[in-house]
Amino acid sequence: MIVGVPKEIKNKENRVSMVVAGVRALTNAGHQVLIQSGAGMGAGITDQEYAVAGATIIDGAKEVFAKSEMIVKVKEPLPEEYELLREGQILYTYLHLAADERLTKALLERKIIGIAYETIQPADGSLPLLAPMSAVAGRMATQIGATYLQKDNGGKGMLLGGVTGVDRANVTILGGGVVGVNAAKVAAGMGAKVTILDVNVDRLEYLDDIFGNSIQTLYSNNEHIEKSVIESDLVISAILVPGAKAPKLVTRQMVSKMQPGGVIIDVAVDQGGAVETCRPTSHEHPIYLVDNVIHYAVPNMPGAVPRTSTYALTNVTLKYALMLANLGWKAAITKDAALFKGVNIANGKLTYKAVANDLGLPFEPIQL
Repeated sequence: MIVGVPKEIKNKENRVSMVVAGVRALTNAGHQVLIQSGAGMGAGITDQEYAVAGATIIDGAKEVFAKSEMIVKVKEPLPEEYELLREGQILYTYLHLAADERLTKALLERKIIGIAYETIQPADGSLPLLAPMSAVAGRMATQIGATYLQKDNGGKGMLLGGVTGVDRANVTILGGGVVGVNAAKVAAGMGAKVTILDVNVDRLEYLDDIFGNSIQTLYSNNEHIEKSVIESDLVISAILVPGAKAPKLVTRQMVSKMQPGGVIIDVAVDQGGAVETCRPTSHEHPIYLVDNVIHYAVPNMPGAVPRTSTYALTNVTLKYALMLANLGWKAAITKDAALFKGVNIANGKLTYKAVANDLGLPFEPIQL
């Protein structure tokens, strides 16, 4: 199979979907890998390193898309890339379709095979291709929140962990999954007062066991969310419903009751966000104010640390890229039930039910 790796064009997106080891694994298996020139530079990988591993370096994205049977990306295609996709081509990347009707319809019209990293799901319910980026985003969320709490960045002028004799910052984390746990590790490590809310009581018991008295856990209901948000200096939204839009848990009214200079970071914004006042921003213009509360809602947060996030991502994506290249998409999803769940679009049909429900579009099961 001919596998294409274009350069990412989303704002300040410096990750790349293939590292040198991935190129070598694919070429050793008999496949051809086309890398757009400069695709790896943001992550510190040169064209020469790719070439030595067996890749063919291509100057422009148009040629990479035109010649490739499978396109491997990090982020969803942007409008200028839609026309480069063609019928029957495999697109293997983060798609996050539930929050983007325009993208969904464009991919349906192009009749591509859209396989989403974020919905590949083994029988244990985990999301292995989402987990490493969730870990990165969770740790970043606390760092970023601490930075924006500084007065010179428009915040309250608080140190997250305080100092002797001075109160610490209150940090509320909505969701006790991978994002939430990693955000809590950093926040508790910095000395903040941390509260994690979740609807899964078993998960809350687990968090109590691993964190002990360094955090507080609360069952997630409207009363607890409102009280925690209003009293918080930093709120981190870490809500995830696989493949579907995040529920709106933090209302505008709650935000209006927060103190001026507080910070909200919605890590779930690429799935629609769990904060009513949040809308997607970019690394170039990451924040805006609502009721004097700082909102940070960058959908591709890990793109700011591309060296770490590229290698963390490709550690888990390569397995399925090899499977798709070796077997073809139909045989691969027949063999692997987790990969089967990754198929969101096939031949002009929307094949992932949660996306279809959120967008109000027809759902059709995969026909092999």
